[in-house]
Amino acid sequence: MLLLTPGPTAVPEKIRIAMSGPTIHHRTPEFSEIFRQTRQKLSKVFNMPEVLLLSSSGTGAMEASVTNLCHKKALTINAGKFGERFGKIVKAFGFELVELKYDWDTPASVQDVKEALEKEGDIDSVFLQICESAGGLRHPVEEIAKAIKEFNEDIIVVADGITAVGVEDIDTTHIDALISGSQKAFMLPPGLSMIGLSPKAIQKIEKKSFGYYFDLSTELKKQRADTTAWTAATTLIIGLNAMLDEILNIGLDKFYNNTKLRSEASLRALEAIGLKIYPKTPAKAMSAVYHQKADEIRKVLKNRYGVNIAGGQEHLKGNLFRINHMGLIEPYEAAWALNAVESALRDLGEREYDGTANRVFNEIYYKELS
Repeated sequence: MLLLTPGPTAVPEKIRIAMSGPTIHHRTPEFSEIFRQTRQKLSKVFNMPEVLLLSSSGTGAMEASVTNLCHKKALTINAGKFGERFGKIVKAFGFELVELKYDWDTPASVQDVKEALEKEGDIDSVFLQICESAGGLRHPVEEIAKAIKEFNEDIIVVADGITAVGVEDIDTTHIDALISGSQKAFMLPPGLSMIGLSPKAIQKIEKKSFGYYFDLSTELKKQRADTTAWTAATTLIIGLNAMLDEILNIGLDKFYNNTKLRSEASLRALEAIGLKIYPKTPAKAMSAVYHQKADEIRKVLKNRYGVNIAGGQEHLKGNLFRINHMGLIEPYEAAWALNAVESALRDLGEREYDGTANRVFNEIYYKELS
């Protein structure tokens, strides 16, 4: 089965082998060295001075970012399930919340953010997704972050990059906390999250600690000493270290470019067979397609062609399918998935099969690659 859901992604055999060795105790020099190497490599990918690893899903890192970096009032961008989740976390801990809501296919407006900051006055933190994976949407995060810092440089900007880190080169100039997770572009099982931190975020964390398990001031002290505050997800960290070697050996620029090519060629191929790309600004992490027979297409793909992709949620359930582009995906795998989509459309009586999807993907991918 070809797993092309936008998380969890398939775990490469080389990474599975790296994680299959004898268990290492997390309070040993051997593991501390692996942990040190992993954090150093992560800093290169995040392009941030500090990166913390947490034994949690990405939601744990979202919660830790809210509790440690919002001291008064938060502004959240809600254009999908994960933007909505930031708001729920803010309310769960009793912080004041200002929420900008958009349709799931619509990116946030820089002007809307500016107006909210001017109107409210006392917002001290902003939380938003780079890629809102519920609809495959890319927000203009870099432009929003710059506008926030121009308004007030002390406002902390937290960007959920769970489906963006390892996908593209993110400009972190104006971002204070950048979140990621193991089961996306890093191609590991779920259970490990990461937070990249700016000097301003570090200063705020060290000024006032919050919570217990997700007290980031405690984690900072421990992780700077090459260990963790609590039991480390040792096997996942060993796998992450191996995966980062793969990415850095390829080279970040080439790794990002390969993802970009798969994404662009896939979008063009899907459009060429008459399908509608759902978001107004598609993220590179996935292709999100709106179709009334989305679930039927997914069922045919899985049962007849061995391709497992994701569907939609809430009001998009049954009307959306999403194909992953994150991680180490071979072009022939992406081409096969697109060929299978066209075949499924034929099987469902939606169009004649003529090989258009495969042809368009290969023409664009290999033309740009050369």
